[in-house]
Amino acid sequence: MNYFEDLTVGERVVLGSYTFTAEGIKAFAKQYDPQPFHVDEEAAKQSHFGALCASGWHTAGAAMRLIALFNQRDHAERKERGESIPKIGPSPGVRDLRWVKPVYAGDCVTYASEIRELRAGRRPEFGLVVSHVTGTNQHGELVYSAQGSVFVERRVPGPSN
Repeated sequence: MNYFEDLTVGERVVLGSYTFTAEGIKAFAKQYDPQPFHVDEEAAKQSHFGALCASGWHTAGAAMRLIALFNQRDHAERKERGESIPKIGPSPGVRDLRWVKPVYAGDCVTYASEIRELRAGRRPEFGLVVSHVTGTNQHGELVYSAQGSVFVERRVPGPSN
């Protein structure tokens, strides 16, 4: 991620894709969300989902993983070019988390992030970046949506709110 001053509202990046396997869905759910339609294929067939589907928390976790990996790659590339690396974080939270459609075994979800708002942080050396993160399956259907925010270092300290 760039320094706060170098970011623009509307800037969009594709974070990457994640394929949800039956084994992965069951392993995640057994540990964190052990509901029948996430851990048992036969029970899932009888549920309102009609088939094994991923926990919403699994889809959110995949998004977070891809955000972190994207930032790690970006930092490594900046370091390789000899550029300074802005400090990122912490995040004050996530809002409007939505699991729009079920994610089934075999679905490949591509996650993207678009900057929606840039505003001064409480500390003058950071600005707040508000982004809309989406996940779209291989059919082009929106399956995941959340608004996240993170503090990003400024090149030059600015006004605080």
